[in-house]
Amino acid sequence: MRKIVLVASMLAGIALWTPAFAQTKSTIPVIVKDLNSPYWQAVLAGARKAGAELGVNVVGLGAQSESDVNGQIGVLEKTVETDPAAIVIAPAQFAALGKPIDEAAKKTKVIGIDSSADTKAMTSLLAIDSLRAGGIAADTLVTAIQKTYADAEGDVVIITSTSGVPSLDQRAKGFKDAVAAKYGAINVAAEKAADGKPAAAIGIMKEFIASMEDLRGVFVSDPVMTQAVGQAVAEKTTKDKIHIIGFGSDEKLVKFLQDNVITGLIVEDPFRMGYDGVKTAFAAAKGEKVPANIETEATLITKANLTSARAQELLKPNVK
Repeated sequence: MRKIVLVASMLAGIALWTPAFAQTKSTIPVIVKDLNSPYWQAVLAGARKAGAELGVNVVGLGAQSESDVNGQIGVLEKTVETDPAAIVIAPAQFAALGKPIDEAAKKTKVIGIDSSADTKAMTSLLAIDSLRAGGIAADTLVTAIQKTYADAEGDVVIITSTSGVPSLDQRAKGFKDAVAAKYGAINVAAEKAADGKPAAAIGIMKEFIASMEDLRGVFVSDPVMTQAVGQAVAEKTTKDKIHIIGFGSDEKLVKFLQDNVITGLIVEDPFRMGYDGVKTAFAAAKGEKVPANIETEATLITKANLTSARAQELLKPNVK
């Protein structure tokens, strides 16, 4: 019942801005996966900056959590009814968002950001090269293992939020492909999804710690699960070092990095993604040709480069 009320309130909010802006300037809604996450707040901040520069009304919309796929679909469907100039969306789930985006694209341009969906109707998609990012994670993790244990060998595991999300699946594939191609003595011993639940990720990681004597590292493909895995490793009582390479950034993840709980974070530029997403959407709305795929930046941050200007810019984006 709570989800229904939350979605209803968001949809009511959509209705409020329609008449006011239809007569004055173009409106581009930006539909994110989670309105509460610092990452998505940074995306919306970038989108608002682009809107201000272009003279476009940018409206930030989305569900209350990344797992509320139906909530995001409802927001998208209602948004289409407001006749926006274009829509920017970060699809919460590959399969489920395919048909809703197909329908939306019949009425307006749809620009995808962060992750794809089961559709060919998006005018453009802005996202990192997830396969390459997974490969970078593998190289970083194995290098850290070799530095600690003198040899690049032992077990590593993969923990992800949920299966069926292309960006996460591609990150895991890139990781596994790199290990298989370069590091024959490293064994990817297990791969598990935590169904989007941090408590489940903590339990999975603690089970791995208890059952694997030669566990040397873990690759985590999204920010929420990275934080959960970091928590599990921080609480372990054994003295053996387990390296973590994960995605994302927030205060807790940075603290784990500073405390050597996490070895490295692959960080995207959410502010830039939102900014470029709106710029691309506005160009498409005007009939300009835009690239079908635009690769966005992914940066590896470790304790060694944590204080660099670029790392600080990415870790502490201006979300006002």
